Amino acid sequence: MTSPTNPTPKSPAGLLLAAGAGTRMGLPKALVVDDRGGWLERATTLLLDAGCAPVIVVLGAAADEARAMLPTDPRVSVVVAAQWERGLSASLAAGLRAAERTDAASATVTLVDLPTLGLAAVERMLRPAPGVDALRQASWGGRPGHPVVIGRAHWAALLAGLSGDSGARSYLQRHGADIVDCSDLGDGMDVDARPEHPTG
Repeated sequence: MTSPTNPTPKSPAGLLLAAGAGTRMGLPKALVVDDRGGWLERATTLLLDAGCAPVIVVLGAAADEARAMLPTDPRVSVVVAAQWERGLSASLAAGLRAAERTDAASATVTLVDLPTLGLAAVERMLRPAPGVDALRQASWGGRPGHPVVIGRAHWAALLAGLSGDSGARSYLQRHGADIVDCSDLGDGMDVDARPEHPTG
């Protein structure tokens, strides 16, 4: 286990939050497949390609079906959030507790419903290599979003304050997370409607 006082960065863990029921989508977003393939596999591979290891995938709704859609890779593990219905905070808590059992110095957190998120954005979030004190949030056109990078020194305090569907947003704001502008790399928007029936 990495000591919070150890300044040497290790490979960041990747946390992919994919537990929700996708009520507005009509199916769990972990099961969505578009013309580029499955969202779950794509997001998992994205974190791996960016250098995150291990990648912890947090499932909930339709967990068995979703698990079967993951790439076969020893660096990928699954945790099922027992209380995923309570919102994003339950998924993030489950992922962070799993990350605590690794020696990762930080966790790079993203969501399954960001199908346009590209490798360049994740790589930008990880430069310079994040240590245990890192706290970063991507910004898209001035709007805070994902990925976020949370150093290990913050995990316990963040876990203690998680509730509802807000995830780490309030913690990041209170503790002055470094804002990383990724606006030139996409829009960072989550997708709630089925790809074959876009809204707007």
